[in-house]
Amino acid sequence: MANHTSAIKSIRKNKSNQVRNRYKYKSARTIAKKLRNAITIAIQKGKFEESLQTQYRVLISKFDKLAKKKIIHKNKASNLKSKMAQTIVSLLAHSSNGKDIRFSS
Repeated sequence: MANHTSAIKSIRKNKSNQVRNRYKYKSARTIAKKLRNAITIAIQKGKFEESLQTQYRVLISKFDKLAKKKIIHKNKASNLKSKMAQTIVSLLAHSSNGKDIRFSS
């Protein structure tokens, strides 16, 4: 156990930050899971929905914020965004309406 008051405070602070960071990352993963489920449903239906685009943009924003606050590494955020974009692009390739959509991050 730490002896100095500053060390005790930093232990408390680190613990609360860890809980907060874990919550933020878990919420981003939940959004990604919901988006993946929506993508599989859209593939089964064979059509693209505009809600996927808005969900994707929310997810991109979450990952960027996590990387900015150094909760996750910036390369990991980039890889996660890229993987999700690839799945959506593959959905567009399989969709019947064939809309062209641009993703801006």
